[in-house]
Amino acid sequence: MERVYKQVEGHSDLVRDTKSHAIINRNVDAYEQAKKRAASAQRQRDEIRDTTREINHLKSEMHEIKHLLKELLVNHS
Repeated sequence: MERVYKQVEGHSDLVRDTKSHAIINRNVDAYEQAKKRAASAQRQRDEIRDTTREINHLKSEMHEIKHLLKELLVNHS
């Protein structure tokens, strides 16, 4: 059975598959650009997550150093 597509009103690059009701973008360039934007956004989220983890690790180490310094002061008083 052949797929039948209907133009989506107001969107020249979009069609609707009449069987599955899926919206299909026929503009390959726009699709590729959207994929690149999504990948870039994912890389940015990954970088933020990694930076947050690094900051939390540094905060933990600073807390440990502070604790050890306090112990040194108490033991040498």
